[in-house]
Amino acid sequence: MDLFVVPTISFRLLHGLLIMGHGRRQILWFGVTAHPTAEWIANQLTQACGWEQIPRYLVRDRDGAYGEIFVRRVRSIGIRDRPTSPRSPWQNAYAERLIGSIRRECVDHIVVFSERHLRHVLLSYMSYYNGTRPHLSLNKDAPMSRAAETAGRILCRPILGGLHHQYARI
Repeated sequence: MDLFVVPTISFRLLHGLLIMGHGRRQILWFGVTAHPTAEWIANQLTQACGWEQIPRYLVRDRDGAYGEIFVRRVRSIGIRDRPTSPRSPWQNAYAERLIGSIRRECVDHIVVFSERHLRHVLLSYMSYYNGTRPHLSLNKDAPMSRAAETAGRILCRPILGGLHHQYARI
């Protein structure tokens, strides 16, 4: 779990919340707000995990936005909270790398107008990242595994307004 900042066209700063699973580096949840509070982050975690699919532990940084309300919610759900050491982004390397990919592959190329627009862009990117984007660490597969297509004509489908493309055989 990690927070990142995205500027809008009016130079307002929006905060994105990323929750990812470490197993296959799958994006589980995106949240967007102008003012992240501990209560909002706790609600986002509850919505992402639900009460049935509870992870065993949660790796996060020591951002001041994670307040006492958040810590109490994590404990009440039954998740072991593992904050990283101060000024140690390498201890949450998967999340930091994913935020860098989101910036390089998506947000740096799109002008964001509002919270709603950023949420739509991030959900579109999540669909692309989890279902289409190849990962070298996953043997050039996507986090949500897919079958190899070996026969048929190749079609190109634009994603995120042509920023990325999905190639599929029919």
